[in-house]
Order: sequence, then C-alpha cells, then structure tokens
Amino acid sequence: MTHKRIAFPAWMKKGVSHIDETAVGRILSEDGMNTVCREATCPNRSECYHAGTATFLIMGRVCTRHCRFCDITSGVPSPLDPGEPHRLADASVKMGLKYVVVTSVTRDDLPDGGASHFAQTIGALRARGISAIEVLIPDFRGSTEAIDAVIAAQPDVFNHNVETVPRLYSEVRPQANYDRSLEVLRRAAAAGLATKTGVMLGLGERPEEVLSLLHDLRWAGVSAITIGQYLAPSPMHHPVVEFIPPARFEYYADYAESLEIAAASGPFVRSSYRAEEMFARIRKEAR
Repeated sequence: MTHKRIAFPAWMKKGVSHIDETAVGRILSEDGMNTVCREATCPNRSECYHAGTATFLIMGRVCTRHCRFCDITSGVPSPLDPGEPHRLADASVKMGLKYVVVTSVTRDDLPDGGASHFAQTIGALRARGISAIEVLIPDFRGSTEAIDAVIAAQPDVFNHNVETVPRLYSEVRPQANYDRSLEVLRRAAAAGLATKTGVMLGLGERPEEVLSLLHDLRWAGVSAITIGQYLAPSPMHHPVVEFIPPARFEYYADYAESLEIAAASGPFVRSSYRAEEMFARIRKEAR
C-alpha cells in the first residue's frame, strides 16, 4: 500500500524547548541507564526531563522485533546486565522519584523474554523504598509463566500496549498478535493488578475500529488507556496516514470513560506521559 506524505496541521506544531539534561540526563548517564524517551525519539522528552522524570529502558537498546512504527534499533541484542536493576534503583533514588516507569526492548532471544529481569528490577526498586512502580512490558510471546512472573512481582501498574487496531497488525506489528496482547492484559487484570495500555492513531485505522478496540479492552479488564498521534520516525517507517483532529481525540477519551476506562487522549500523549497523574486517577476510581 502506498501513501502520500501529508503536511503537519497547526495543532501538531509543538514548541521546541531546550532539553536541559543537567540533572536528569547527567544522572542517567552516570548510572549507565537508557530511557525510551531518547531511544524512541519521544516529542515530550524536554517536558518530562524538565519535570525530573524519565521512563527507564532496560535490557539494552536493541530490539529483536521489527515493528514498522518504532524508532528503537532492531538487531541482535547484547546479553543482559545483571547489575542493571540495582543501578536503575540507585538512579531513581538520586532523581528523587516517587513514581518509576520501566519499559524494555522486546527480547525474544531470552527463554522468558526478560520477565525475570523485570521482576528483579521491581524488587530492587522496592528495596530502595520506591513506593509506586509501573512496568510497560512486551508480550513475552504469550508465555503465561513469564507474564505471571511479572504479576508476582506486584507492580502498581501493569502496562502493555496494543498499539493499533487488529486489522493493521500484519502491516504495523507483524511479529505481534492482537489477541495475544489482549490476553496479556486480561491475565494481569484477573490477578487484581491495575492494567493500562496505549494506542497510536493515524496509521490508517477507522473510527469504528477504535471504538471496537475500546470495547475489547473493557472486556479484558483494562483500567486505563493512553491515545496519541502516530509520528513516523523516518521515511523508512510506516507513514502517517492521517493527523487526527483534537476533537476526535476528545471523543475517544469520552467514549473510553463511558466504558469505565480512564483515558488520556491527545496528539502528544504517549504511553508513559504524565504516568503518575494517570496512576492517581486509577487509584481514586478504584476506591
């Protein structure tokens, strides 16, 4: 399928500010930590760094999958670093974080997909007194043992992104499976965890497909969703098919809320954007 390049609309012209890394960036570099903010070229990086927050990226900077929307490098990853969980916990303490978000590249080369590394990271953070932890995990190829290992570590928020509507999976995420991702979320919700997912718009999905997806997420017991505009990292990635107007983002947020799914929806919303605020909403609505 071919798509013509479309111009940025006015609502996508976000002001650019200096990325002040004198505090956040220095600590991350000193402790040898990666962030998805940098590796995935997040448009909110400056805002989050100025606020003293970042989303940690564990298990290296090379992913074993080749999703057509993602800017993270694909290839053969290095072996896991056993000291990483403790360095991440140290960096979190130095940054004064009370809420920590941890994600990873997909590691299909590992027997458990890296689930035990996630569990060790959660344990290291708890040992350093971090009171609220969100993990954004891959699908672990659907391994129930791997999913259960992360569930057993008891993160406060269990996040796994479905990314797009099922019709577009073969085009956008050929190594993933929509039903498998739903099952990851359903299993965590059934275990009593607050579950969260993220969706990108503008990949060619139809409005009715987004609404159907929201109903699927409700069935899976999802607590919260982030909905944002897809931005192609380069001409080699999947093109932007449409820039979604702000009013439609508001409509999807209202629809999700009507299904009792807490929603953050807007052109610049990303999976971990203002994650602590979303967690506060989930916790309040659960009472």
